Amino acid sequence: MLFAILCHDKPDSVDLRMATRPAHVEYLKSAGDRVKIAGPIMSSGEEPEPLGSLIVIDAASEAAVQLFADNDPYTTAGLFDRVEIQPWKRAIGAWGEES
Repeated sequence: MLFAILCHDKPDSVDLRMATRPAHVEYLKSAGDRVKIAGPIMSSGEEPEPLGSLIVIDAASEAAVQLFADNDPYTTAGLFDRVEIQPWKRAIGAWGEES
């Protein structure tokens, strides 16, 4: 089953995000093809900054997704103000390509 993990950064946390990003990216890669798509949620404006993260992951249960989210280096570093987990269903569009 697919789940969306929607993470909201704490205010003024861009430096923490950037410092923790390499460990976060490696953690997501370690999940292999279970992570279907992932990336930062950006602010609007001329110089957008990350405000959070969106991850779509295939998992057996919400409890498994919660464990995955709890062990994300961004979470353990204290980046997030809150994290939401919801079942998600793909309806239209391609998954996209890794950058």
